[in-house]
Amino acid sequence: MGLHPKRGQHLNKQMKQREVTDKENTTWTCVQAYGALEGKAGEKAAALAETEAGKVPVVCTPSGGAQTVRLELAKDWFDNLSDEDLATAITAGQQEQ
Repeated sequence: MGLHPKRGQHLNKQMKQREVTDKENTTWTCVQAYGALEGKAGEKAAALAETEAGKVPVVCTPSGGAQTVRLELAKDWFDNLSDEDLATAITAGQQEQ
């Protein structure tokens, strides 16, 4: 089964989400933690959440009964991480829990 992205959907003006469908046909919706905070508060929260390695917390929620997965991804994950790599990171995150 292929991956089916839906990029650029918005929960509100600031929170972008990405959807990918994995090999098990589960659709995952991923958002960066603190992505909904606006203005300087949002910028500060995002900066504080970023690791020294330049990674940010991302939460992926499944469409079915699987458990939510928390990931640390490169801060440019939304635009530059391929759908296949995002699905692979989710699978790895499930195995770590």
